[in-house]
Amino acid sequence: PPPSPPFPLLQIHPPSSSSPLPACFLPAPTTPAARSRELPPPPPRPRRALARAPRDPKLDTVEKIVEDFASDMALNPFSSGTRLRDMIRAIRACKTAAEERAVVRRECAAIRAAISGDGQDLRHRNMAKLMFIHMLGYPTHFGQMECLKLIAAAGYPEKRIGYLGLMLLLDERQEVLMLVTNSLKQDLNHSNQFIVGLALCALGNICSAEMARDLAPEVERLMRSRDANTKKKAALCSVRIVRKVPDLAENFMGLAASLLKEKHHGVLISAVQLCTELCKASKDALEYLRKNCIEGLVRILRDVSNSSYAPEYDVAGISDPFLHIRVLKLMRMLGQGDADCSDYMNDILAQVATKTESNKNAGNAILYECVETIMGIEATSGLRVLAINILGRFLSNRDNNIRYVALNILMRAITVDAQAVQRHRVTILECVKDADASIRKRALDLVYLLVNDTNVKPLTKELVDYLQVADPDFKEDLTAKICSIAEKFSQEKLWYLDQMFKVLSLAGNHVKDDVWHALIVVISNASELQGYSVRSLYTALQAYSEQGSLLRVAVWCIGEYGEMLVNNVGMLEAEGPITVTESDAVDAVELGLNRYSPDVTTRSMCLVALLKLSSRFPSMSERIKQIVSQNKENMVLELQQRSIEFGSIIQRHQSIRSSLLERMPVLDEAAYLVKRASATQATIPAYKPAAVTPGGLKLPNGVAKPAAAPLVDLLDLSSDDAPVTSAASATTAPSDFLQDLLGIGGTNLSTAGAPSSASTDILMDLLSMGSSPSQNGLPSPGLSSPALEKKPVSAAPQVGSLVPEPMDLLGSLSSSASVSGN
Repeated sequence: PPPSPPFPLLQIHPPSSSSPLPACFLPAPTTPAARSRELPPPPPRPRRALARAPRDPKLDTVEKIVEDFASDMALNPFSSGTRLRDMIRAIRACKTAAEERAVVRRECAAIRAAISGDGQDLRHRNMAKLMFIHMLGYPTHFGQMECLKLIAAAGYPEKRIGYLGLMLLLDERQEVLMLVTNSLKQDLNHSNQFIVGLALCALGNICSAEMARDLAPEVERLMRSRDANTKKKAALCSVRIVRKVPDLAENFMGLAASLLKEKHHGVLISAVQLCTELCKASKDALEYLRKNCIEGLVRILRDVSNSSYAPEYDVAGISDPFLHIRVLKLMRMLGQGDADCSDYMNDILAQVATKTESNKNAGNAILYECVETIMGIEATSGLRVLAINILGRFLSNRDNNIRYVALNILMRAITVDAQAVQRHRVTILECVKDADASIRKRALDLVYLLVNDTNVKPLTKELVDYLQVADPDFKEDLTAKICSIAEKFSQEKLWYLDQMFKVLSLAGNHVKDDVWHALIVVISNASELQGYSVRSLYTALQAYSEQGSLLRVAVWCIGEYGEMLVNNVGMLEAEGPITVTESDAVDAVELGLNRYSPDVTTRSMCLVALLKLSSRFPSMSERIKQIVSQNKENMVLELQQRSIEFGSIIQRHQSIRSSLLERMPVLDEAAYLVKRASATQATIPAYKPAAVTPGGLKLPNGVAKPAAAPLVDLLDLSSDDAPVTSAASATTAPSDFLQDLLGIGGTNLSTAGAPSSASTDILMDLLSMGSSPSQNGLPSPGLSSPALEKKPVSAAPQVGSLVPEPMDLLGSLSSSASVSGN
């Protein structure tokens, strides 16, 4: 037997009829025999030698969350056992979108079942889950009526969830919203200020025009409440009412003015916002607030600027910057176009501009709005200079956002006080070189506005110098601005040509076609500068042969003025002579022909230049013929046809080659500028009025395009067919037969004047570039206009005849048709 314990044990008696407990709850008696029959405890199991692979604890957590959620859904189909946080955990634990949709689908089904089962106890929980599902983007329209039931409940928690669901799940276009108007009216008259606040918040978010008319009296009454929070919410709710029904603005004018006398900053901000909305909605309200609110606004701004430290309103050492900004915006609206109000504001605006610190972001925000207000009202000139100086300090700030907004305001301020903005020209030019692309572009636009006749040369020099190191993405905008500045403000053609040559050399691949077209027009009109131009372009081409636009202009000039290049004709005083042989000139054109193989336009221009050089340099004719013949089997039909025809001219028709390859006549610069302005729809703003004169390159804005006769395309690259000319326009001027140079305008030759007089141009169709023999002083070689009018058009060039007529020989060179003579 076991030894006796050190303390007395309770005596367990056998069950008896008087025992209060049944026998099944009493322990069985223990005897030595029973104890001997008990089995000993099993020995501990030995651990396995190989350990299991570690399992990711996150997977266990995810599986546990999903299993718990599934068990909750299975236990209670009305979602009473699933709380909002459990549903959020289950949705976040989903690994795929399909799993998330499955969880949301099950939860929505449970909520529908709870709604149909009228589970009132968990209605607020179901609505909270519906709002979360709505924020995930799933449809929750079936819960709209539950919002109305919760709003109609008596308790604050139910109303809070109901109004929140009303603002999230519904908008003003829902017809269900009509049913809540009565509940809103009752809650607006409730004795509990928190319930009143809920109703005001809901009304300010989803108010429709009908609700605004019905509930406006209650909102007006609440704006006279003693509670500051109720006043603030009522003022914000009235902003929505005024937006929906502008006719009700007159009901809130007096109340808005009276709220500006409050001390609570929340009420003041709401009142200022209401005044701003009233000014937008009604002119009468604007005049009323100008008479009754200016003094109050100045007082508010002075008090908040001079107030001492207040922890509840302090932001980075500045007292309530939000109220500062709201008041400044309202003052800008009231002072715009009103000299009396502006005079009353000048002192306080100067005080804010000088006292506000700019080392914190809150201070910069106030200074920005202060500058906007000064520029928007009828401020004095000294105050505007102060505002522009603040913007100049902004340009030196490290924050890119501050510099960007400063550039934006300066672009508007330049129309108000350009001289004050000019003082910060150096800082603005530094912004053009900024690393941020948006700042560079905005600064470049501002520099373009700063250019005038006095500073055009230094500003252009700065921009051209920066063009050497500018990013490739920025070069296109930069070159466009430089070329536009040079065209608009050029006082002399030599300076214009120098700037354009620099731009073509540094960024010729980024120059648009109309820019180098215009440059060729200027060169053709500047007879005293043609030698200088061809020498400058040849020199630039040796160093920058990879620039496409530079190559096109240089090739055109070499073809037209090649003898000036070789003989140093037209030397300027400041220009040094260069030694260029005829072979060097041909080498330059051949280089362009071989380098730009994919560019049909460039290669076509090179072929035309070589053809002209064969007339300028007779000793190089054989070499030019070999270069031209290399393209006889070219896959591009344009180049193949030109090569065959040009080779035929060089080999067989030397008698007329000199007259055929005369220089281009002087193009009408004024007519080209008019057409260019009309073609581009006057995209360049006319900040400086300019007139179209033949002697200067002044681009007007919005000039109407006059009716002009069809012109001929020099290279004939813009059309594949050139119909036979007719005598329909026999009274056209001698210059009307010209197409603008190099196909600039893109006008096809549909009809051309063919008068019956001796001035008929027998070479007009040649290369689409020739001039009349009478203009060039050459006799007409025995052809009459009837032959031009009556002979049919042949489809193939007739270059094989033994003694060809001129029209039979040259009519095929317009890349489409040949006219055969008798």
